[in-house]
Parts: sequence; C-alpha cells; structure tokens
Amino acid sequence: MQDNLIYSERVSSVRTEILFISLTVLFLLLLIWRIAIGGFDFLAGVFLVIFVLFLFYALNYQTLIIHLTPAVLKLSFGVFRWTIPLENIESCSLDDIPVVMKFGGAGIHFMVIGKRYRASFNFLEHPRVVIRFKRKVGWVWDISFSTRRPAEVIDHIRRARTARDARLENREDGGIGSGV
Repeated sequence: MQDNLIYSERVSSVRTEILFISLTVLFLLLLIWRIAIGGFDFLAGVFLVIFVLFLFYALNYQTLIIHLTPAVLKLSFGVFRWTIPLENIESCSLDDIPVVMKFGGAGIHFMVIGKRYRASFNFLEHPRVVIRFKRKVGWVWDISFSTRRPAEVIDHIRRARTARDARLENREDGGIGSGV
C-alpha cells in the first residue's frame, strides 16, 4: 500500500488523551476505594465496567490514521477500520454541523445530520472532512473524520477521484485517445 500512497496523516489529540486517561484513573481510584470500604459489590462492579470502558478509550483512540490511495480512502482508529472505495464517494467537503454535535466527544460516533446517518471518527479540537457516499454502507450515508489539514485532504480526494475517473474512461475507450 505504501507504494501508491497519495496522502497519509496521523492525527492525535493531547486534550483527548488527557481526558480519557484522567477518566480511567478516576474510575480506577473509585473502584479501589469502593472495594476497600465495602468489598466487591454492585457499585464496585459499575466502577469496574466504567474503568474498563475508559481504559479501552484511552488505548484505542490515541491516533487516527488516514491513508489515501488511487483506489480507496482508509481510516484507522485503534482496532476500528473503515475503507471507502473512491468510486463510492459522491462528494467531500469541510464538515459544518451544529456546535452541540461538533463538540459531542472524541472517538467514533454515529449521528443523524440532515436526515442522513453518519459515522464520525473525531477528536475534539481538529476540524473534520465529511464524505458523502453514492451508495450507503449499511445504514451509513456519510462519514466524517478529523484532520489537521482539511483543505489538503479535500483537494487530494478530489484529485484522486478525477484521476480514477479518467483512468476508467480511458479503459472504456479501449485505451485509444481521440487523436489529432
């Protein structure tokens, strides 16, 4: 995949990492406190579940990796992966959603925007690019993801789609140009 890589970016967030580590430590301390005063009871079980959840978040949502090749856009967020064939991209643009939804958290979220179900791979402080699909994937019509360089990402995706379309047109013509 590295040979035909058009664009690559690793996005991380110190704020998000601090948030998840702090919550992990908080619920670990609450778990220890609860076990120390009352043994392992229901509340200790709740603290254990929340601790494990935030530990997973702290380990999994450290880095979002974006790879664009001539055929696909790949997003990797810890153990989660999403591959978007360029042929299924209808459009891409800067993500402009209501403020409440924009800062609704970090990680992977699912939401409805403009009657379209969206998956969002995001960090709190970075802008996002949104990709509209031609054909939905499961229930998902759009996907958005954080990037430090949204204009550059959008430009690379548009160029890759244009180049892909030109290659397909050339194949359909049998490789024969229009001639002069």
